[in-house]
Amino acid sequence: MGADNRDNGAEQAVDSKAQVASSIVDAYAGQLMPNAMVATFQTAETAFATRLIRREGETKPLQYSDEPLRNYPIASGDSMYDLFDYVSRNRVAGLIVAYKAKVVLEHYDLGITPDTRWMSMSMAKSVSTTLVGAAIKDGYIADVNDPLTKYLPDLSTSAYHETSVRELLQMTSGVHWDDTHTDPSSERRKMLEMQVQQQPGAIVNYVASQPREVPSGQRWNYSTGETHLVGALVQAATGKWLSDYLSEKIWRKLGMEHDAYWWLESVDGLEVAGSGICATLRDYLRYAQFMATGGIIDGERILPETWVAEATAPRKIGEQTVDYGYMWWPVRSSDHGWADGAYAARGIFGQFMYINPAKEVTIVVLSARSKPKGAEVIIDNDFFNATVAALT
Repeated sequence: MGADNRDNGAEQAVDSKAQVASSIVDAYAGQLMPNAMVATFQTAETAFATRLIRREGETKPLQYSDEPLRNYPIASGDSMYDLFDYVSRNRVAGLIVAYKAKVVLEHYDLGITPDTRWMSMSMAKSVSTTLVGAAIKDGYIADVNDPLTKYLPDLSTSAYHETSVRELLQMTSGVHWDDTHTDPSSERRKMLEMQVQQQPGAIVNYVASQPREVPSGQRWNYSTGETHLVGALVQAATGKWLSDYLSEKIWRKLGMEHDAYWWLESVDGLEVAGSGICATLRDYLRYAQFMATGGIIDGERILPETWVAEATAPRKIGEQTVDYGYMWWPVRSSDHGWADGAYAARGIFGQFMYINPAKEVTIVVLSARSKPKGAEVIIDNDFFNATVAALT
C-alpha cells in the first residue's frame, strides 16, 4: 500500500509539472485566461527541472521611508492616468518602488504575497549578462572582445565562429532568429518546445544550427537563443552552473529573503538563461539596488568598474541607434533623454526592474498581462518617468 501511495504521489507530481508547462506554452501563445495566468506565474518554478539559487545567512532588511509615495498623475499617450489605473489596467501583481535606497511604495495584488516567487521572463537575460561581468572581474573571461569560440570551441563550425563575446551580449551576431512568442513556427517557440521535452544540449545545438544572415556586428536582432549561449559561455568559462555562480557572487551576499529557482533545459542541464528565474518581489528589488550601486555589495566590487555603464547604454549598430545594451534596455526620461542613465530589465507579460542612478529610483513591476507584448494600457516607461517625477 505504501509503495502504491508513493507511486501515485510521483505520478501526480509529474502530471502537475506537465500541466504547468502546458500552461506556460498557452501563455506564450496569448491563450490563457486571467486566473490561470496568475496561477501559472506563481507556480512557474514547478514547470520544469530547476536549480536552486541559494540565499545564505541573515536577511538584510529593506529600508522603508517615513514618507510613502501617494497617488500621482501618469501621462501616457494622449491620456492622463493615476497609480490605481496603472495597477488595475496593466494587471500588476506586485509593485515596489524605492527612492534613495528606501522603499516608498510596496503593493501586492492578484493574490500574491511577499513570499510568492514570480516568473522573471526576460529579466533573466539581464541577470545572465551581469554574470559575464562578474566572470571578467574574476578573471574567468579575459575580455568582451574575445571570440566566443575561445570559451565554446564547439561553435567553431557554426555561424557563430566569427562572433565576439560583445556581439553575443548585445545580440548583434548576424545569425538568424525569430523571437515571436505567439507564432508556433518561430525559433522562440521551437526553443520552448525543446525545453518542454527536457533534452540535454538540444537548445544549444538548435541555436548553433541557425544560418548567418549578415556579418557580425552590423545588425541588432532580439534572440532568446543567444541568451542561452550566454549561459553556456558563463558555465564553460567558470566551470560553475549559472545558479551556483549567481548565488556565490550576488544572491548570498545581498542577504536575500528567499531562495530562488532557475529553469533548466533538462535535469542536471544548463539553465535557461533567457527566461528562467523565479524570485520574490523584494528580492528582485535587492538585485535592482545592487545594480544601482554599480555592482558593489558591502564595499566589495563584484563587477568591473565600468561594467554597468557599458552594459546599460544605447549603442550604434551599423546605421541604427539601438536602445539596447548587454541585454539591458536604456530608458529615456521624458525631459532629459539619456541624461539620467536610466535602464531596465524587461520581460514579457509586464515584468520590469527599473533603475535610475541619477535620481536614485529603483522600481520592480510584476504583471500577468493577457499577451506577451502590447497588452498594456499605460506604457511602462511613461509610468517609470511619472514615478521619478513624483519623487524628485
